[in-house]
Amino acid sequence: MASSALTKPQMSGLLARCLRFHIAGAFLVSLGVAALYKFAVAEPRKKAYADFYRKYDSVKDFEEMRKAGIFQSAK
Repeated sequence: MASSALTKPQMSGLLARCLRFHIAGAFLVSLGVAALYKFAVAEPRKKAYADFYRKYDSVKDFEEMRKAGIFQSAK
């Protein structure tokens, strides 16, 4: 009597259903991580480099290093 009240577990297509669920979840998680990296790391880094090189004077930096004696070949 107790065995007839319980439903049989569905075994047909169980692996395909689980794989479909996990592949979709992994795809969504990877998109989320990529977007998070882009906006939390890449964009601020790109802005910081742009700001630095906007104000950077390589000739002035070279002259300071030359006066400090870093280069042996430059007088």
